[in-house]
Amino acid sequence: MPTDFETLAAGITIAGGFIGTGMAQSGIGAAGMGIIAEKREKLGIVLVFFVIPETLWILGLVFGIALLSGSL
Repeated sequence: MPTDFETLAAGITIAGGFIGTGMAQSGIGAAGMGIIAEKREKLGIVLVFFVIPETLWILGLVFGIALLSGSL
């Protein structure tokens, strides 16, 4: 059973991953829409750059679960 400190650490880790993803995607999404408005052929590249920050919340979730399970 995890202690209160471990539970808090896992929550901060998971929340940090979500907040970081949102901050990164807000800037990328706004810039990406401007690029797509001018050059439609750049849609694939913009989509790749928009998806890359998704790894932040996935890593935050994985590390949070690892903290709760006691493997870290």
